[in-house]
Parts: sequence; C-alpha cells; structure tokens
Amino acid sequence: MRRADRLFQIIQVLRRTAKPLTADAIAAELETSKRTIYRDIATLIGQRVPIRGEAGMGYILEKGFDLPPLMLTPDEIEAAVLGAQWVSGHADPALSRAAQDLIAKIADTVPERLRPFVLEPASRARPGWQGEPDRIDMARTRAQIHEGKKITLRYRDEHGRDSERTIWPVAIGYHEAVRILAAWCELRRDFRSFRTDRVVDAAYLEEKYPERRDLLRAKWRRSLVWEAPKDT
Repeated sequence: MRRADRLFQIIQVLRRTAKPLTADAIAAELETSKRTIYRDIATLIGQRVPIRGEAGMGYILEKGFDLPPLMLTPDEIEAAVLGAQWVSGHADPALSRAAQDLIAKIADTVPERLRPFVLEPASRARPGWQGEPDRIDMARTRAQIHEGKKITLRYRDEHGRDSERTIWPVAIGYHEAVRILAAWCELRRDFRSFRTDRVVDAAYLEEKYPERRDLLRAKWRRSLVWEAPKDT
C-alpha cells in the first residue's frame, strides 16, 4: 500500500469509531507494523489532522474534521453501489429513486479510472421487491422519525382485528418479505413493531413525543424490537 493511501486509511479507521484505537489495532487492520503507524500518525498530526492520543493509550479523531466527500476507495465504491442496488430494488419508491440517483452521482464524480467499479461492479444485489405493498406514506413516516413526532395508526392484525395506536416512531426495518415500523406504543407502554402492509390508516401529528430521540433510540436498541409484529 502506498504511504498516501495508508495515511488516508488511518483517518478512515479513526473516523469509523468514537473510541480510542491503539496503534496495534490500526496496524492489524491495515496489515502493517506498529512502528509504521506511529510514524504515520506523527505525519498526520504534523499536517494538522486533529488526532488526539498517545502510544499505549490509543488515538481518536476529533469531531469536525472531514475529508473531501468522494475520496473513495474501490471497496468503498463497491459497498456504496451494492447498498444502493439493494435499496433500489427493495425500498419504497422515494428511496428507490434516491438510490438510483446516488449511483449516477457517484459515477459522474469519481475519477475515470474508478468508474468501472460503479458501472461494472463485481457485486450485485438481487433486484425486485416481492413483498406486500406499504399501506402507509413511507416518506412522511421517515420525516416523523427525524422530527420526533407522533403518529396515530389504525392497525389490523393477522386475525383481522383493528386497533388504534398512538406511537412514537423510531425506525423502519426492511426485511426480505415485509417492512417493519418499530415504535413506542402509548397503548401498550412498550416498544412494538408494526408491519407497514397492515396499516389501515395513519394520521401524522404535529405533537412531538416527550422523550429525547437519542434516548428513545437507545432504549429501543436494547429492546431489540425487530421480531415479528406483536398484535397485543
């Protein structure tokens, strides 16, 4: 690996995590020596890259530093295109179009020598969504998640029973056959998951839920609510 590429990769490794990384850990990932990592980090610090830390304790990249947005490696391009292909074939129409636009933008922006990694990738996602159609406005639902606002659902379970729920939406999960909306349910006072194809009606409220979004998401992650929807 050229030294310039290795310096870039060190920044990438540090940017990936908020925890200090030792030179040993960085060297193992980049398949080089610890001595080389020490020397490269000293070079980066000399170039005013805001890296904090010391030998034996680990290093961290301070917030606020970024690289030009499309300094992508071939593997990063393959990963981005593969992910965009999957989204194009499996997500709702708005995200599907966005994924196609993303591939086109990457192809137009990367250097000519990297364009084959976009237009003729070695990896390919299976095309086509074969699941049940969403019965909820997915774009608006994503907006409610970002804004921390409530949704009132009329929801029909697998037995055909309807119920009305006011929820605090957290995330949307894209499974192979169904899409799942994970949320805090005011009726059950717990996290629940709702299939988007079983929503009968949805009202998007202006009322924000009282919990901080980051705290609610942390609680949800601990609950691991990606299982089959609960109808109770």
